[in-house]
Amino acid sequence: MLGFETDPMSTKGSRQSFGHLTDGTPVELVRLFGEQGFEARIITYGAALHELMVPDRHGAVADVVLGEDDIASYEANRRYFGATIGRYANRIAGGAFTLDGRDYRLAVNNGANALHGGVAGFDRHVWQVAALGAEPVPFVTLSRRSVDGEEGYPGNLDVEVTYAVTGATELSISFTATTDRPTIANLTNHGFFNLAGEGSGDILSHVLTIAADHYLPVDAGSIPLGAPVPVAGTPFDFREARRIGARIRENHEQLRLGRGYDHNYCLASERLSEPRLAARLEESGSGRVLELFTDQPGLQFYSGNFLDGTVTGKRGRLYRQSDALCLEPQAWPDTPNRPDFPSARLDIGETYRHTSIYRFSVA
Repeated sequence: MLGFETDPMSTKGSRQSFGHLTDGTPVELVRLFGEQGFEARIITYGAALHELMVPDRHGAVADVVLGEDDIASYEANRRYFGATIGRYANRIAGGAFTLDGRDYRLAVNNGANALHGGVAGFDRHVWQVAALGAEPVPFVTLSRRSVDGEEGYPGNLDVEVTYAVTGATELSISFTATTDRPTIANLTNHGFFNLAGEGSGDILSHVLTIAADHYLPVDAGSIPLGAPVPVAGTPFDFREARRIGARIRENHEQLRLGRGYDHNYCLASERLSEPRLAARLEESGSGRVLELFTDQPGLQFYSGNFLDGTVTGKRGRLYRQSDALCLEPQAWPDTPNRPDFPSARLDIGETYRHTSIYRFSVA
């Protein structure tokens, strides 16, 4: 089912080369078209969202996600721009966990901790195009097998991620995974958003709402300290729409530790049966609005704190602190070591599922 791949003039999408890795492995680019110029461009390296073209209130289209210009830059610079993250998004304390009485040691790549799947997580692999088509909507499904022991994780994990244009200006990202032995799984997309347009300046004037009453404070290694705490009365309260920059410079220990926001918001105590509204983001200059729906129990809000001006992105632009933000639906961090957190366990015969919907409009 490879639909429009043979039709370069398709109004629904196209498939083309994006170059080769240094070892000669080919990388492909798939384009999915919506309406009003809306378009998602996905590359098979890291199953990553490379570009997302979104119209503003005047119909002008701009790319609203950070990324690199070419495959050589993606390979040389690990920034997670738009990438599929796994096996475990976020951090696992000490790069270790115990499952059914057996201890597992993971590759550590964030101080003493494992972050975003380890040294060579899902973002560092070329995925296969498993399906591509225009019915019922423009979509591409990418797949890979994460073999038993990869980065220290148990079990062969067969993974698929489907990008689909499910509305005129709406992108859905759905993940599934199965295993042949008990393991853990926690996947997400690591898109860096700036609704004014990639490379247009910082996101501190963006107005954000997050549908969460609690968040997880962290230690200096960004590992949760304990149980969720209320956002009420703190700079972490986004239950009502507020500019991201309104309180980001306040003298608050959690803001100092993360150099800004880099925390899990607790949306639910377990995975939901269907996606519901988790966050709303608005940029007044362009009028672009993003509503994020997800079935995941957590949302990591990251305000681009470690973009430091040394990162050269698309069209040669330098990315600086807070030039973009991430809203990453996922399980809570360090869940494998926290039985009081929503479980990330995956057993034989079960299917891991995660669906997030990015719905764009204008105000």
